[in-house]
Amino acid sequence: MTCWEILGIEPTRDTRQIEAAYEKQSKFASGEEAERLKQAYREAMGREPAPQGEQPQPEDTASVAAGDIEPIVAVSDEQPLDANEQQVVREVVIQVNALLNDSRRSNDPQIWKAILSEPPADNPRLRREIGRSLEQQVRPMAENDSFPPPVARFLGEWFGWNSLTEMARKNREEEEAVRDAQEQEAAEEQPPQMVNFWPAVIGWIVGLAVLATLFGGMGGGG
Repeated sequence: MTCWEILGIEPTRDTRQIEAAYEKQSKFASGEEAERLKQAYREAMGREPAPQGEQPQPEDTASVAAGDIEPIVAVSDEQPLDANEQQVVREVVIQVNALLNDSRRSNDPQIWKAILSEPPADNPRLRREIGRSLEQQVRPMAENDSFPPPVARFLGEWFGWNSLTEMARKNREEEEAVRDAQEQEAAEEQPPQMVNFWPAVIGWIVGLAVLATLFGGMGGGG
């Protein structure tokens, strides 16, 4: 099958159409199918990776900027990402956008980890750039409780979003305080332990029986 057949579209140079097709197909792809889809996406975009062991040749940045997403430019003293690294960032962002369209899957921290920590996306440079690309959209959602605490906590720790990390710490402290209060309240509501008086009662009965026997014997002897 050609890359266009895998993506389910006619051959085109429209990068937005290619990205839309990839995003649509990736929602339902997994395992080998996801790898074939990713390879088809690279081929359709005209940036198939070089064979293993072969150094990639420089590509013109104009092809990278053909779509709506502007070329990724590193800040401070970082070196700009090369074309392959930029492509990894774009693919991760596409997968995250597809994930956000599925509320059930987006509430699962393991799915976020699978997408964001898959090599080479876990490379520190790529991780920072992915974080910058997602920050404007994903960070406010996490801060506004659109995700459950485990997801927000993972995003904060993974991308170094301090506000989420601090919020996760406060949530943990509040959860622990509530749990401690509930345990204390449950302990206070427990009924008092009933004292078992039966051993003492039986002892008294036996004692009385012994005394009655003794007095009875003395009376008979008289």
